[in-house]
Amino acid sequence: MRRNYNFAFLDEGSKREIRRAALKAVAIPGYQVPFASREMPIGRGWGTGGLQLTLSCIGPDDVLKVIDQGSDASVNAVSIRRLVRETTGVETTTRTEGATLIQSRHRIPECPLKRDQLLVLQVPTPEPLRTYEPRETVTKRLHAEAEYTGAYLELFEQVVRYGTTTTGADHPVMVNGRYVMAPSPIPRYDNFKLDDAENLTLLGAGREKKIYAVPPHTRVESLAFDDHPFVTEDFEGARCCVCGATGVYLTQTVDPATGEPAWQCSDTDFCAQRVAARAAAERGGEA
Repeated sequence: MRRNYNFAFLDEGSKREIRRAALKAVAIPGYQVPFASREMPIGRGWGTGGLQLTLSCIGPDDVLKVIDQGSDASVNAVSIRRLVRETTGVETTTRTEGATLIQSRHRIPECPLKRDQLLVLQVPTPEPLRTYEPRETVTKRLHAEAEYTGAYLELFEQVVRYGTTTTGADHPVMVNGRYVMAPSPIPRYDNFKLDDAENLTLLGAGREKKIYAVPPHTRVESLAFDDHPFVTEDFEGARCCVCGATGVYLTQTVDPATGEPAWQCSDTDFCAQRVAARAAAERGGEA
């Protein structure tokens, strides 16, 4: 028996409530806005916050792209894309340039986003102060007073112990000179893409019931010290074994031909477009 769902699965009252929270988040960049997170047909911790934002913001004319750690083909990306497509009927794509709404886990696409594109990031832990303060009432007060000594102290301890900060991902950022924010578990390499971006970025944590945002052209600075500036992951000397790209975020893999360790673009669409462009150039040269 086929069940008929409301457009985008959620009822209209729920979508309005989520959009109101998102509008407040846009008005106060970096501030965590509580919202009544709904039960979804996927488990909490698998992207329910991002999915609720996507379902609340998407329209019939939108084109959807869903990625997980840069890949369009992972289980998480395929499942969410299928759910949204079947409950909305919208067009889907794997091309970053062709999407109007992009939902992502762990990555911001390599291709710079435009002003008419919306990026939704799935967030597991929205509170950047949680590692040293477990009480929600206290973290709220610390944010209200802009008391972020503890966040800097954590980074200072890493520098003292290891000579540099050791945050592998989700390195905290200061948004608009006011709120310290957890930028989803994106790699440090992607933090710069949030600064003065053309597009709106919405971040949703379903399990923690929080929504926050980085509006277009907002100043976003990674926390650091004058004598220990913020640095990203180092891929010096590495290039993608598929498309030959350098200066992008790479993941380590195994070359299927040789069995040796190799590097590959994390963003599969970016890699595929480079391969296609190279093939087209070669065909043009032969002609």
